[in-house]
Amino acid sequence: MDGKSKPRILVKGAGVAGLTAAVTLAERGGAVTLYDRGGRVGAGASWMAGGMLAPWCEAESAPAEVTAQSADSVAWWKAHVPGVTCNGSLVLAPARDVGELARFGRRTSHFEQVGADAIAAMEPDLAGRFHKGLFFPDEAHVNPRDALHALLDRLVSLGGQACFDEATPPDEATFDWVVDCTGLNDRDRCDTLRGVRGEMLLLRCPDVQLHRSVRMLHPRIPVYIVPRANHLFMVGATMIESEDAGGMTVRSMMELLNSVWTLHPGFAEAEIVEMGVGVRPSYPDNVPRVVRHGRYVSVNGMYRHGFLLSPARAREAADLIFGPENREGNDQ
Repeated sequence: MDGKSKPRILVKGAGVAGLTAAVTLAERGGAVTLYDRGGRVGAGASWMAGGMLAPWCEAESAPAEVTAQSADSVAWWKAHVPGVTCNGSLVLAPARDVGELARFGRRTSHFEQVGADAIAAMEPDLAGRFHKGLFFPDEAHVNPRDALHALLDRLVSLGGQACFDEATPPDEATFDWVVDCTGLNDRDRCDTLRGVRGEMLLLRCPDVQLHRSVRMLHPRIPVYIVPRANHLFMVGATMIESEDAGGMTVRSMMELLNSVWTLHPGFAEAEIVEMGVGVRPSYPDNVPRVVRHGRYVSVNGMYRHGFLLSPARAREAADLIFGPENREGNDQ
């Protein structure tokens, strides 16, 4: 490979990590081929994600480096896909668990304490239901499914190629670099990975309107509700130490439904459009990593931080291949 030719790069896996890496590498000047044997974009856990871009809220349970490395994720997504909703995040708790708000606040930053009037002004449908909350104005959310397809369109517009479910996958020997974003399928090189099961519901509820993602705190299972278009709401997500990708359990469904009903009783009449289960690849410390093995680069262990940390991890992978001095303005 001479200094003027584009490096040929194979990116394996069309979840959020793979698509973000593929776009970033193409923007840096790589000749990128994206391959996923699952047959479509987002065949794995990314399809079931909430799409919350909430670095400050995640600080409640994540290491400080997760917040530091994801603080610019909202700007990255706004620059790369349409439909990013930048209305902040609202954290609430039922009256019996209002002490959880103070605990959450002690572990986070970049929020405002809000009372009943402010909550009602932000979310009129919640007027009179909650008297205290935390508002994180710099956070956002995106519909993961729309965003993944938008990234694929961006890759193609940059001259990249995409291959899905082909009988004969691309020959890795013909590429200068292989970037593996296949999660648990890459255990040969990432032998400390484990799977963490997450379950979600997709509800249709014309009787309730929300303008931002809402987190309902609970000592055992905090729940988030993310509004989408056409009266849809994503409700998630359980975190279970299991690699079982089978159907949703009755216990998980009841916990999610009870939480969303507590937020607003109008959800009692909601239609259950979809129940989903995803298994997230995770390292022991729950922090994603980029690891080089010769001409192979692994981007893995996204845990629950796929949409938050994929831009930073894609940038890290691109720096390994091109060097940090090659960064473009849209890759900062």
